[in-house]
Amino acid sequence: MRFGLVGTGGWAARTHAPGLTAAAGVELAGVWGRHPEKTAAFAGEFGLAAYDDYAELLESVDALAFAVPPRVQASMALEAAAVGKHLLLDKPVSDSLDDARALVEEAEDEGIASVVFLTQRFEPPMREFFAGLEATGGWKGGWSRMLASLDAPGNRYTNSVWRREEWGSLWDVGPHALSNLAAMLGPIGELTAVGGGDGLIHMVLTHESGATSTCSITLLAPPAGSNFETGVWGESGTALLPERTTLASDALRLAAEELVVAAESGESHPTDVAFGTRIVELLASAQKQLSAGR
Repeated sequence: MRFGLVGTGGWAARTHAPGLTAAAGVELAGVWGRHPEKTAAFAGEFGLAAYDDYAELLESVDALAFAVPPRVQASMALEAAAVGKHLLLDKPVSDSLDDARALVEEAEDEGIASVVFLTQRFEPPMREFFAGLEATGGWKGGWSRMLASLDAPGNRYTNSVWRREEWGSLWDVGPHALSNLAAMLGPIGELTAVGGGDGLIHMVLTHESGATSTCSITLLAPPAGSNFETGVWGESGTALLPERTTLASDALRLAAEELVVAAESGESHPTDVAFGTRIVELLASAQKQLSAGR
């Protein structure tokens, strides 16, 4: 399957280009970026065709992989879906609920395959952990704590404009937290959100299984206060999500290969655009509550 890559930033270079190049059944054919000179340099580095016309890229590929900010991704993915291109989307699908829902409708109308790249859902150790929790059962609740610092020395995203916006943490690390908790405790039915200082957001989740969980996130923690932990508790004790050992590019490779399988089989992927839009629905609900609670 011929893939086009949308985006030429660090995430595209570190993750998408090497992952797509290594994926079985995938030919990474070309790249589009907003800046022609940067696009040409990126294409030269990875041996790709450079496109400064997005429509031309669409004509030459079967699928698109996106490595651009969410509000850019939504409109470009909608354009790709409208002409029947399969979609490998980054999280979140969009920062607009209307745009996310429109993308679901377009994907369904065109019968295209889609995968949302929620990194930990494509890491084999994490999948083994999730499967083990499901086999054990009896889990009553869980938690996810993602306290990141954009100002920590060496943080690759310190200059990311959209991550520093008012609800940046909600839309950046929020999808990971909600996705992981859903994988551990089942689909999320309801969400309550309150805010704190330093961009801190707390969410209480009610899962369809009857379990409840909590989620605390920020991107503005003091560097020394950064902390990450996700776990569950229940009849068997507690279980913590293992530390990450898989390269993001390897996880992306698996996501691309599974998109190919979904396209060929016609079966929906567990983290397709409909799942990604459910995450957006929850995030939009949280943002509305946070805005009203000021």
